Amino acid sequence: MGPKATPDQTDHVVARLEEAGVDARVSRGREATVIGAIGDRELLATLPVEGYPGVEQVVPIVKPYRLVARELAADPTVIEVDGRRVGDSYFGLIAGPCSVETREQTLETARVVAAAGGTMLRGGAFKPRTSPYTFQGLGIEALELLKEAKAETGLPIVTELMDPRHVDEVVEAADVIQIGARNSQNFLLLSEVGRAEKPVLLKRGLSTSVEELLMAAEYVAKEGNDRIILCERGMKTFETSTRFTLDLGAVAVLKKETHLPVIVDPSHAAGRRDLVLPLARAAAAVGADGIIVETHPQPEQALSDAAQQIPTSEFAAFAAEVGAVVALMGKEIG
Repeated sequence: MGPKATPDQTDHVVARLEEAGVDARVSRGREATVIGAIGDRELLATLPVEGYPGVEQVVPIVKPYRLVARELAADPTVIEVDGRRVGDSYFGLIAGPCSVETREQTLETARVVAAAGGTMLRGGAFKPRTSPYTFQGLGIEALELLKEAKAETGLPIVTELMDPRHVDEVVEAADVIQIGARNSQNFLLLSEVGRAEKPVLLKRGLSTSVEELLMAAEYVAKEGNDRIILCERGMKTFETSTRFTLDLGAVAVLKKETHLPVIVDPSHAAGRRDLVLPLARAAAAVGADGIIVETHPQPEQALSDAAQQIPTSEFAAFAAEVGAVVALMGKEIG
């Protein structure tokens, strides 16, 4: 819409599109209003949209992902949860244990993350593990402990959903629903969280392309939920010096391709705690909208991912180091 387009003119365009059977989604930004018209391309071509009052320009989106495409939003999307923000000028510092193990471990970690200025608390209740004989998480009990941690610290909760059978329990406990790398193309699960009224943190799959990640996000958005945070967490390659190969180039590409926030998981990419800080700094420098990292009071005793978790005694210093690069990039911890 043109800079002087009135709300009535915008409503008129939306009404005409919907009458023609086209899904119209309005994005009002600081300087512009964009109407996303999602529907049959041949049908759209027959509509005289350019002639409607207030319309400045019609831009075809030729990409297979449409709702999450950069062209659909006037401004970058900011995800806000309980006053905590991720996206645009707000950098999300999401941290917590890989797995919720005990009440004491969970509460102690939450207090440290909150004191260091963290944005949200992460914690695994249901754990996808390569071996069926390793710790699989406390399940429902862990969700109760996470709720207690939020009640004490005020930190919004990020936890992973693995099974559609647990949707109700996870939605009730979590503020942000995480879809892990192994489920990044579980399209039934993606559609399920698309119908939930909670933001979704969607991790890139171990061998998933940037386009496939955006198409996975499109599955969520198509169901009506466009509160999505994308996460680069490293890919499988021939390299063995790190657990996975962190693709920082993908972060820069995603920032061009989508209006959604893009964060980085340096913990899973590195697989070793001595590399988490340099990769976190690099994420902030390349333009990421946040990081999600693992921290534990006694990493050597952790029941999962012991080698990559930052000791909580070092987390405040870690947060300060990352915060310095965030400020250099003109952003603030959200």
